[in-house]
Amino acid sequence: MSSSPKNVAVIGAGPAGLMAAEVLAQGDAEVTIYDAMPSVGRKFLMAGRGGLNLTHSEPLPQFLARYREAMPHLKAAIEAFPPSALREWSEALGQETFVGSSGRVFPKAFKASPLLRAWLRRLDSQGVKLALRHRWTGWDERGRLCFQTPDGSVAVEPRATVLALGGASWPRLGSDGAWAEALAARGVQISRLRPANCGFTVSWSEIFRDRFQGQPLKGIGLNFGSDNVRGEAIVTRSGIEGGAIYALSAELREAIDKSGSATLHIALRPDLNIDDLIAKVSAPKGKQTLSNFLRKAANLSPVAIGLLQEAAKASGVSLASMSPADLANLINAVPIELTGIAPIARAISTAGGIAFSEIDADFMIRRLPGVFAAGEMLDWEAPTGGYLLQGSFATGAAAGRGALKWLTA
Repeated sequence: MSSSPKNVAVIGAGPAGLMAAEVLAQGDAEVTIYDAMPSVGRKFLMAGRGGLNLTHSEPLPQFLARYREAMPHLKAAIEAFPPSALREWSEALGQETFVGSSGRVFPKAFKASPLLRAWLRRLDSQGVKLALRHRWTGWDERGRLCFQTPDGSVAVEPRATVLALGGASWPRLGSDGAWAEALAARGVQISRLRPANCGFTVSWSEIFRDRFQGQPLKGIGLNFGSDNVRGEAIVTRSGIEGGAIYALSAELREAIDKSGSATLHIALRPDLNIDDLIAKVSAPKGKQTLSNFLRKAANLSPVAIGLLQEAAKASGVSLASMSPADLANLINAVPIELTGIAPIARAISTAGGIAFSEIDADFMIRRLPGVFAAGEMLDWEAPTGGYLLQGSFATGAAAGRGALKWLTA
């Protein structure tokens, strides 16, 4: 690394790190991005596999509320680089955006790879260097950054450092949370890393698990306490996951952490009121099997009927013995006992990280002057829908601005 008074090391080549590097390069800093993987943006590319959800179009006050208790700490960064700015940034890279029917914002190309390629070209034109296969291991006794590389150990001494190493989900893509130990050794308070936007375990019967694993539950409603969401879920061999589950994952995770389990209620026909549903299941069954009757009368899928049978079995009754009213009530409030949280390696994102009390207004770690942090390393979480990427981009830009300010102080 150059001995220039404006050299900066950015550690982590995900959205937060790349955005920090861009802001720094625009401020004439000499930037090198270090990453343990052989290529950049691996989790970013994975996020875009089913369509890159960059951000969301809802009004900013509602948008900010999605960050829950972390909102006051992220507010200034997101207001400085809001969803509108992110869309303009994408379009300046030749990737126009559009708003989907749910309000989510996507690039018209829909994938992450064209945007990432254009971004890397811009960074290269700005003089940003990449040092890949460099795994950060902490600091040495002289305060230098230490890296393990295929050619051995390397130590560098930049004027400023931006840490953007991600959380601990999808570790095979590079974000394994190993940084927590190095920072904790320096006295930095780290909130325990936990799964966010994650699935949960359920003790399915062997018959249900073997028959329905991988099957979707579409158009359902989920209820947990005072929280209600609509969407889809997927039955897995070990439990349940999917968009509607992720929307409640923070509340479900906290309940399981506290009590060891949580009971989620699923409405299989949330579009029908109870009287209409009772009327449908009161129709003569004739010679139909119960499954065929429920499929036709209540428009239930095989996996939904299987879910009803699981719930009935758990309560010691049979579906066939239920009154129409009891059956209708069960259809729109199927109790599912969640017995645990799916592993963090399978989670979409991570909760926990560097406590905001350790970070100043410029995203500098107070105990480590000249060291800044951004992205999922910080103690915040958000639902899917564009909020995760927006938070990462915005905090990366804020850390970049903070590092520039430090360099010129």
